[in-house]
Amino acid sequence: MPALRIVLAEDSALVRAGIEELLTKFGHEVVRSVADADALVTAVEECRPDLVITDVQMPPGHGDDGLRAALRLRQDHPDLPVLVISQYVAKAYAKELFSLDGSTPGVTRGGLGYLLKDRIGELSEFVAAIGSVAAGGIVIDPQVVRHLLTERDRSTRTQLLSARESEVLALMATGHSNAMIRDELHLSEGAVAKHIGNIFTKLGFSPDDGNRRVLAVLAYLRDV
Repeated sequence: MPALRIVLAEDSALVRAGIEELLTKFGHEVVRSVADADALVTAVEECRPDLVITDVQMPPGHGDDGLRAALRLRQDHPDLPVLVISQYVAKAYAKELFSLDGSTPGVTRGGLGYLLKDRIGELSEFVAAIGSVAAGGIVIDPQVVRHLLTERDRSTRTQLLSARESEVLALMATGHSNAMIRDELHLSEGAVAKHIGNIFTKLGFSPDDGNRRVLAVLAYLRDV
């Protein structure tokens, strides 16, 4: 993974220091480390980082200020990769972060991630998530996906998917590559490719739609 210039936003000094040390250990540079959402926006404007990592709940309002700042940054800089971390599963936060909004041009161009803070302790997964988001990918914490899978308010579009196709799409939502899906579900590479092709077709995405994998994951999250 190439070295990244990162802006980190976390109101807990201890957690912030730990993440900064971890990022530095893996060769990245934390160009600004801040403790509130307003400082995050300022830091991005001044430093133009390769990636933003921000907590959801932060000062000044001690609500979802970090998420609000992330959404604002995505509006102003659609190509900016953003990884949001949270203490707990919050479906509303995840849906808002990943929603496909036609009023936000280019929202799918930069990478997006939503991870629980517990995932930081899984070093290989956390580092892989950073690399995937920085490269323009979509990463959603597996626990968040499992939570969403328990919901029953599926849209008509996603109801078109078979049980196996839903499993494949759920794994795509957690950042699994085709090879990882193959190993997880004990399928052949051809079967995985076929399921993914069926998913794109049923969700109405053609090759002209660009990154159909990202669009499919976003559609999945929006519709649960």
